[in-house]
Amino acid sequence: MGEGSSVFDMIGPVMIGPSSSHTAGVVRIARTVVKIMGGIPDHADITFYNSFAQTYEGHGSDKAIVAGLLDYAADDKRIRDSFAHAEKKGLKFTFQSVGNASTKHPNTVRIKAMKNKDTLELVGESRGGGVIRIKEYNGFTANFTTSLHTLIITAKDTKGSIAYLANVLSQDDCNIATMTVSRKGKNHDACQIIEMDSGIRGLTLDYLKSLNWIHEVIYIPAID
Repeated sequence: MGEGSSVFDMIGPVMIGPSSSHTAGVVRIARTVVKIMGGIPDHADITFYNSFAQTYEGHGSDKAIVAGLLDYAADDKRIRDSFAHAEKKGLKFTFQSVGNASTKHPNTVRIKAMKNKDTLELVGESRGGGVIRIKEYNGFTANFTTSLHTLIITAKDTKGSIAYLANVLSQDDCNIATMTVSRKGKNHDACQIIEMDSGIRGLTLDYLKSLNWIHEVIYIPAID
């Protein structure tokens, strides 16, 4: 067994579906949308790329991703009937497929979701065994897995902000595992995505939200 691997990595989680561990992966990607938006979206446009574009129906990834948008776990028996449950919940969705996107991972999915007036665009990769990686968040480069506690902060591109945020988290006894910083151009808004080994206190979240140079703070506890 290689360094950093585990039995879970090899056999994957318990899941419902006809196919493979990618069923669990797309559930987790979709549940990330729910956690960010704070609830089930009203509408989602879903695009499968490369291998996913060829297999998403046969492998049940279409039902799995809709189930994830309903915040069902990977072992929830309702996954098989997720389309019917979505109709009852008022979740509308569309599917598209792109069979040849050479710059993307073979099992990539893009979700454009809307809830009331809020919109979200997320690109995720299913790596097998239920392991995922979120690659894009609203046009920013991302690099998080949802297996750790995750903080997403969009803010003004301010000097010293990275060190400042790291210091605030250290005062809350939060150990930073990874940090991805992205911006759309010089002096444009920046996005910091921070994965932490432990959770963060509500008081610290409130403080971060109160800073006038921070636009948005989203906290995602680790997703099982």
